[in-house]
Amino acid sequence: MVRFDGNAHQKTAGQFPGRRKLLAGVMLAGMFLLVARAVDLQVLNKQFLQLQGNLRHVDEVTVTAYRGRILDRDGEPLAISTPVQSIWVNPQQFAYSDARQLRQLATILKVPEKKLRRRVDAHGDRHFVYLKRRVSPAVAARVKAMQFPGLYFQREFKRFYPAGEVTGHLLGFTNIDDVGQEGLELAYEKNLKGISGSKRVIRDGKRRIIADVENIRQPVAGRDLRLSIDQRLQYLAYRELKAAFIEHRAHAAEAIVLDAKTGEILAAVNQPSFNPNTRRNLRGNRYRNRVVTDVFEPGSTIKPFVVACALDNGTIGPDAEIETHGWMRVGRNVVKDIHNYGTLDLTHVLKKSSNVAVSKIALQMPPIAFWGCYDRLGFGQSAGVGFPGEASGNLLDYRQWHRFEQATLSFGYGLSTSLLQLARAYTALADDGVLHSVTLLKRDADPDARQVLSRDTAVRVRTMLEQVLTRSGTAYRARVDGYRVAGKTGTVKKASAGGYSSDKYQAVFVGLAPASAPRLVVAVLVDEPANGDYYGGLVAGPVFARIMAGALRVLKIAPDQEQTMPLLLVKRDE
Repeated sequence: MVRFDGNAHQKTAGQFPGRRKLLAGVMLAGMFLLVARAVDLQVLNKQFLQLQGNLRHVDEVTVTAYRGRILDRDGEPLAISTPVQSIWVNPQQFAYSDARQLRQLATILKVPEKKLRRRVDAHGDRHFVYLKRRVSPAVAARVKAMQFPGLYFQREFKRFYPAGEVTGHLLGFTNIDDVGQEGLELAYEKNLKGISGSKRVIRDGKRRIIADVENIRQPVAGRDLRLSIDQRLQYLAYRELKAAFIEHRAHAAEAIVLDAKTGEILAAVNQPSFNPNTRRNLRGNRYRNRVVTDVFEPGSTIKPFVVACALDNGTIGPDAEIETHGWMRVGRNVVKDIHNYGTLDLTHVLKKSSNVAVSKIALQMPPIAFWGCYDRLGFGQSAGVGFPGEASGNLLDYRQWHRFEQATLSFGYGLSTSLLQLARAYTALADDGVLHSVTLLKRDADPDARQVLSRDTAVRVRTMLEQVLTRSGTAYRARVDGYRVAGKTGTVKKASAGGYSSDKYQAVFVGLAPASAPRLVVAVLVDEPANGDYYGGLVAGPVFARIMAGALRVLKIAPDQEQTMPLLLVKRDE
C-alpha cells in the first residue's frame, strides 16, 4: 500500500530555486538591451533615424523654369508662357464613390470615360499617372472641387501665341513638355528654355506635398527673343496673301517684306496656314515656312540681274540695243518671246521681259563671269537666317553649262531659289549695289553688307524697272499710288515628269519702294493659281501693291510721287 506524504510536493518545488533567478535575469537583460538600443538610436546615433524619416517624408522636386518670350521688334508679345495645372493621380489611392462621379470627371477633362478608366486601371502598380496635361485654371478649379482621393495637381507652363495663325509658320510651336518642335521655337530652344530649379518639400503618408522646406536651386528663366518682325506688317501681309490665295484657288502662296537698308525680315507669311494654339488633325506640310524652306525657278524675276551683271562687267553699254525677232536658235534648241518685239533697248528688254534679248546678253558673257555674278548675289547658297530647314537653292557649276543652259539661266530656268533668297538679291538693287545679309532678329545695321554691283549700275537698273509698272509694262496692277515703284514680274512654268507642265504656273512679283530711295523690298509668289489668271503681273502684282501700300503707310514713309495714273489697260506680256 502506498502512502501519500503531503510534504513530498513542497520539497519537489523547492528543489529548483535557480529557475526564478534565471527568468528574472533574462528579463532584466532584455530590458537592458532595449534601453541600450534606445539610447544608441536616440542619443548616440540619432542621425540614422532622422535620415530614414527624411527619406520617407522629405523629397526634392523640380521647379519648372519660365520659357522666354518671343517679341516683335516693338516688344509686342508673339509667344508667351502662362502657368497652368496638370492633373495626375496615384492609382493606388485614387477612389470615387460611383461611376457617375468618374463620368463627370471625364466630361470636365474632355477625355472619354473608357479611356480615363483604362489609364488608371492599366497602371495600378504605379504611384503617378497623368490624367491630363496643362488644363486651364477654370477646369482645374472644377476638378479640385470634386475632392477625389489620390488626385493631385502639378504647376506647369503652356505656350500661347496671341497672333495665332498669322505668325504660326515663323514661330512654330512647343510640345507638351514646352520644348520647341518647329520654327523659331526650335531654332532658339537653348536660349528660350531656361534652366529648371529644385526645392525640398515635405510629403505626407500619401505622398502629397504639405510644406516647402527650402529652395535648393532657383530656376533661371529663359531669355526673351526680340525679332525683326513688325506685327502690324505681319498681319497686313497675312491678310492680303490669304485673300489672294482664296480668290485664285491656289495650291499655296507666300510673301516676304524686307528692310532694304538693314536686311531685317519685317514680315514673312504663308498659305495654307495653321494655328499653333490648336494643332489637332493637322498635317506636317502645313507647318512648313515656304518662304525659307521651299525653292522654285525664279523665271523672269532674275532678268534684272543679267542686265546689271552685263553692265557692270562691260559686256554691254547703257545705250545697247538688241534685235529679238521673236525667237532665236541656241544649238538644237529655240528660245522664244510671246511677241516679236523687234529691236529693244535695255529698258524695254526688262519692260517687255524678252527672253531672247536677255539670252543674247547672257551668251556674250564668259560663263565664269555670269556664274560669278549670280554667286555674289547669293544664289545657290543659304541666306544664313538660321531657320530650321532653310533651303540653299541650286546653281549649277559653270563648268557643266552648255550654251542653251546659259541662255535658260538668264530667264530664270535651270536654277532654284527660295523667296527669301530672291528678295535678298533685290536688296542689291534697292541699296545702290549693296547686298544685305538677312535676319529674323532686330538690329540697327547690317554688319555683313557687301558691295556686289556698282552704284551707277544699281540705280540705272532700278530706274529701268520702274517702267515695268507703266501701262505698257507687265505689272501695271502692282503700282502704288503716290510712290515710285520698281519691280519685275515672273510667270514660271512648273517642272513635271518629262519637262514642264503646260497648265501649272507660279506667279511671282518682286518690287521695291520708294524707287527714288528704296526702304522696302516685297516679294510675292502664288503657286498654281486656278481661277483663270496666272501671269505674275495679274496675280502676284496686286498682292504686292496692297502689301507695299499698307507697309509704306504704317511705317510713315513719305511719298515720292504726286499722282499715279488710273488703271486703263493691263498687258499680259511676260
